[in-house]
Amino acid sequence: MTLSFVDATALQESWDRQQEGYMPDREHRFAAMLDAVAATAADDRPVRLLDLAGGTGSITLRALRRFAAVDATVLDLDPALLAIAGGSLAGRAAIVAADLSRPEWAAALPAGEFDAVLTATALHWLPGERIEGLYAEIRELLRPGGVFVNADHMPDEGLPTLTKNLLATEEATRNARYAAGAALSWSQWWAHVATVPELGPLVARRHEIYPSGHAAEYTPPVAWHLEALRSAGYAEAGVLWRGGPDAAVVGVR
Repeated sequence: MTLSFVDATALQESWDRQQEGYMPDREHRFAAMLDAVAATAADDRPVRLLDLAGGTGSITLRALRRFAAVDATVLDLDPALLAIAGGSLAGRAAIVAADLSRPEWAAALPAGEFDAVLTATALHWLPGERIEGLYAEIRELLRPGGVFVNADHMPDEGLPTLTKNLLATEEATRNARYAAGAALSWSQWWAHVATVPELGPLVARRHEIYPSGHAAEYTPPVAWHLEALRSAGYAEAGVLWRGGPDAAVVGVR
């Protein structure tokens, strides 16, 4: 069974609401990422985009609304999230299953260089040494002048007390929204998805892939990421966006 467009779109929207509980400024980071793509894209051809660890395709959906033409690929390992992406995108993007913890992941991609590789709130599940390797692998997928943007938990090491207080405030707000029924928590969302007939077996498969959840939660400061990008050979590396304890770093090939 496959998800209908209507059902997949509703699940995609519920995923966005659940994620916004953790990142109220989620749309701000997405807009900044797409601004970087717009600033470097060619005018005479579609934007070739890789939505890395893209889950339900949230970034791709926004790129399709932003740009006149997009050649998008959504890559993830989670079968349930990819099923939602495939239904809501309805043939407007390639859907690829691959494991970013393995260096051969890129072999699953369509051939050719990308204008942009974008990822949000995903790579912190990988250990540091794997993130360093991944940055170099991503660079090889970009055309000259193409951009890689990673938006994730990247605390400012100069603001340890403020960051702690910001996180506590966010948690209190999130818990209030859950109590009011304004949004589902992570566990509630997955419990609901498991009841969807088309997705139940895929959620079970997800538990086999991640038997104890994701393997790591590595959240070094921005400086670490910038050094990793420079070591991977990017011509330029810097901070594209910051929101409290989160940031988006960009590398230009």
